[in-house]
Amino acid sequence: MDQIHFAMTNTVTQKDAWKGEANCSVCSIRDTVLFAGLQEKDFEHIHKPIEQLPLRPGDILYRAGDKADRLFTIRSGLVKLVQYLPDGNQRIVRLLRSTDVTGMEALLGGEYQHDAVIMQSTEVCVLPIDVVQRLSRENTQLHQELMKRWQRALADADLWITQLSTGSARQRVARLLIKLVCDEDHRCQLFNREDMGAILGITTETASRTVADFKRKGLLRETKPNQYVADTDKLLEVAEDL
Repeated sequence: MDQIHFAMTNTVTQKDAWKGEANCSVCSIRDTVLFAGLQEKDFEHIHKPIEQLPLRPGDILYRAGDKADRLFTIRSGLVKLVQYLPDGNQRIVRLLRSTDVTGMEALLGGEYQHDAVIMQSTEVCVLPIDVVQRLSRENTQLHQELMKRWQRALADADLWITQLSTGSARQRVARLLIKLVCDEDHRCQLFNREDMGAILGITTETASRTVADFKRKGLLRETKPNQYVADTDKLLEVAEDL
C-alpha cells in the first residue's frame, strides 16, 4: 500500500502525511504498546522510519484486499474494522482503541481482511513489516508480545460473537456501552447510530430508540454531544437481564 486513503474520495501520499521519524524509545505510551520489550540496542536497528500519522474521522487506514505490508499501533482515537455482506451492508467486526495493534495479517503476507476506518480523531504509528519481522527474530520479548496481541484479537472476536451479536437489542446496546467506558469516571463517547447498528446487528432506528430510552431512565447522562457518563451498574443489570 503506497498511499493512505482519505474520506473515500481523495488520497494523500504518506510523504504528504509525514510527521517525522518516531522516537519509539521515548514514546509516552511505550510501556503499553508493541515495542515495550525492546532494549536500547534494538532501536539502533530500526533503519526505516516509524511514521506517526494523524487521521480524521472517515479516513481509511487500509482496505480489504490491500497488500498487507505494515502493522499499525493505535496511539489514540478509535478505529473500526469493517466487513461487507453479500447484500452490500456493512458489519463492524471490531473496534480498536489506544495501544491496540491492527494489520496482523501482514505477519503472514497476503492481504488485509477488513477495511480499517477512522471513527474519531486518531493517531497511529505505521510499522513496516520487515522491521517488525527482523526485530521479532532477534528479540524473544517482541515475538511473545506479537503472539499476545494476536491472542487478544482472537479473544475480542469471540467477545463480539458471544456478547454483541446475541440477546435483545437492549442487552446488546448495554454491553457495547460498558465496553466503551474509558475511565474510572465512567465516561464514554458514542458514535453515529448507523455504526452502532452495524456493530450490534440491529437497525439504526432501534439503536437510536434504545439510546434515547437509556437517557430517559438515567442509564446515560449526556455531558457534551455524543459524550456521556454511564451508570455501569444499571447497564450491567440490563446486559445480564437481571
